[in-house]
Amino acid sequence: MSTHLLSPVLRRSLLALLLLMPVCAVSAEEPYAITIIIDDMGNDQVQGLAALELQGEVTYAFLPHTPYAAMLAETAHDLGKEVMLHMPMDAAEGNALGPGALTLHMTEIQFRQTLWSNLRAVPHAVGLNNHMGSLLTRHPGAMGWVMQALVERPGLYFIDSRTTRATVAQEVASEYGVPNTRRDVFLDNEPTLDAIEQQFSLLLDRAREQGYAVGIGHPYPETVQVLRRVLDSLNSERFRLISASTMIELQQRKKLWPEPSSPSLKVAKSLKQ
Repeated sequence: MSTHLLSPVLRRSLLALLLLMPVCAVSAEEPYAITIIIDDMGNDQVQGLAALELQGEVTYAFLPHTPYAAMLAETAHDLGKEVMLHMPMDAAEGNALGPGALTLHMTEIQFRQTLWSNLRAVPHAVGLNNHMGSLLTRHPGAMGWVMQALVERPGLYFIDSRTTRATVAQEVASEYGVPNTRRDVFLDNEPTLDAIEQQFSLLLDRAREQGYAVGIGHPYPETVQVLRRVLDSLNSERFRLISASTMIELQQRKKLWPEPSSPSLKVAKSLKQ
């Protein structure tokens, strides 16, 4: 083939490479993504309203059939916040679960009825995560019932709170094709200002390691105080706060185009089982 025929081809190839270079540079500078979920919403009106004042795309998970769940969920939705159902599930230590709990003693019909009742009790819920659940989330059959029900309601996602190392909840969600992710860090197992700040720093470290991280906290005054301060500085530190559903979409995209290597994910211990 003559040189004058190859030159245009080479020129087009070089031009394509030059056009791709800025895209790669921009991609390398993408902010690290974090998601903050505030659990246990619904029992306390004052603390709940204070938590809803947090700026940015904070996600809120509401306990079903609690005194203020419906009102606070409506308020969250009006404020443009993402709403989740915080589903009580059987705990290994026999903790009190509150209304709407899923237990190993239930039949599949009872599971489904309880799940649908809980979703109706939390308006605008687009996903759910487990409240406690250190016993239930380790049982593939029980989690299969949960995921089968979610499959019948397209658009709902599941987040594994990981209250036990033995959990299979996320694995089962993936098997059923339910959009999902997992908690990386609990922010306030120790609800003091210093401890919460340390856990938030750990969350940022996880995001730097893997490109994203999910943190779970509660509407404690100390947690709200810390988050009110640290979330204001995120943009200047190259972090981006996104909702739980956006985080799941982001992680799904990264799985389609994985990084050359990804660090192993450590499991943080939770006092909430």
